[in-house]
Amino acid sequence: MLSIAATVLLSAFTFIGVVLWKAWRLIPRWTPTALKNLRGPPSPHWFYGNMQEIKEEGDAVALERWIAEYGTTLKYKSSLNNDRLLTLDTRALNHVLTHSADYQKPEVSRSQLARVLGEGVLSAEGEQHRRQRRIMNPAFGPAQIRELTHVFVQKAIELRDVWDAQVAQDGTPARIDVVKGLTKMTLDVIGLAGFGFHFDALNPKGKPNELFEAFQELFLPDRKITTLMILKSFFPILNIIPDEESRRVYHARDVMRRIGKQLIAEKKAQIQRELSGQKEKDRVKRGDLQGRDLLTLLLKANVATDVPESQRLSDEDVLAQVPTFIAAGHDTTSTGTTWCLYALSQAPEVQTKLREELFTVETDTPTMDELNGLPYLDCVVRETLRLHAPVPVTMRVATKDDVIPANEPFTDRFGQVQDSIRVSRGSSILIPILALNRSKTFWGEDALEFKPERWQSTPDAAASVPGVWSHLLTFIGGPRACIGYRFSIVEMKALIFVLVRTFEFALAVSPEEVQAKTSVVQRPVLRSTPEQGNQLPMLVKRYTRKE
Repeated sequence: MLSIAATVLLSAFTFIGVVLWKAWRLIPRWTPTALKNLRGPPSPHWFYGNMQEIKEEGDAVALERWIAEYGTTLKYKSSLNNDRLLTLDTRALNHVLTHSADYQKPEVSRSQLARVLGEGVLSAEGEQHRRQRRIMNPAFGPAQIRELTHVFVQKAIELRDVWDAQVAQDGTPARIDVVKGLTKMTLDVIGLAGFGFHFDALNPKGKPNELFEAFQELFLPDRKITTLMILKSFFPILNIIPDEESRRVYHARDVMRRIGKQLIAEKKAQIQRELSGQKEKDRVKRGDLQGRDLLTLLLKANVATDVPESQRLSDEDVLAQVPTFIAAGHDTTSTGTTWCLYALSQAPEVQTKLREELFTVETDTPTMDELNGLPYLDCVVRETLRLHAPVPVTMRVATKDDVIPANEPFTDRFGQVQDSIRVSRGSSILIPILALNRSKTFWGEDALEFKPERWQSTPDAAASVPGVWSHLLTFIGGPRACIGYRFSIVEMKALIFVLVRTFEFALAVSPEEVQAKTSVVQRPVLRSTPEQGNQLPMLVKRYTRKE
């Protein structure tokens, strides 16, 4: 038998070996690679590379500065001075986004998401992701979103009433942080529309519930990023080291799993009761199935007779969608609507013109078709999501050596003209969502201005942008395009419809005070009080309509 000392020594060597094996992929490639031949900004730091510049200036600002200096295809240094590809070439971006098996989300990001949410549609790759999307797609189609629109409108009205009460109490105009209310509203929506659960976040007298508290533990508090947290994300073996952050995450995850299992069991029983009453149960198809929420639709689609057994989701796959719906289904919409109110406060003539159109609808509770039938509202939403895309960037990593075709020739650092981009297995590629959305090449010299009218005649150059929606990268494109983009757009329209008909919005601070800070999603903070976290204080008063 091995002595205690030998066992400890062997364990130590094993641990070091695993850490070094994991770290090898993070070590800079000292041998020449194709990306090293690209032009780009010098690295100011051996560890951070150019990442500090991005953090200080903002994602789009730093990228736009480099593009102006080095051209539309370049490289910059990520952490540990690894090369990262940045390109605005739409043919190259289309290649990356449509070849999702060859260009996947970074392993570190996927493992972090899976640790918190499970292997849901946000973190799954390969056949698991395709199987999940195949089953989930019908639940996010136009017909299903049409049925959910009343939830969007009802919760928008509840938020209107909360703000109206605050205006009545504080006097007009009232200073209201719109971030808080919009976050609660969209959380309530995804609870009801996602899986028939009442968060009651908007209800000031609502009782706390376990799922809401678990969600807050995982997503809402502003946390300091510690060195141990960073190391754990790269080296999962370090998760054996206990810390307060891990304990909170695991507790919240366990609560979400327990309640998720309970919701799924209840809905399965309900579906079984419905199916047992059908005379031709064995011939039920996905097209015949209806439901009141996305989870019910997902479960029904999963038992449809036209879905082969091999393509159905496991219970674990279905369970992973519950926290995934919460995480992805509320944050981007609330942030997009926040930036829309900001943009309208800076363009009062647009706010007035939009309000006039909204009052052409005679009801306070419009349908999806009525919302989509308002052309200027559509222009305002598109322009907001162009200029203020909630997620400014995303990442992909090449799983093999490849040659990416390019629309426009570019010059490398040796002065040679290239018509394609060579990447090596493991090369990281930035998808510059916001920088492309704001590019003057595609949107003209006024690309940085908020002009909804531009959508009345979209520039021809924008047609090449490989996005799933509206010639924008906001919801990206390809097989991993945002599955819930229709949900988000209609929910945002419902919010703007209800709020702008009721209130006038003005910024409560100077525009220079407002800064976008990115942590996956870019949210507003105030330069003078960054320690207070995300906020957008606005002066809100009731709109009095002149007859």
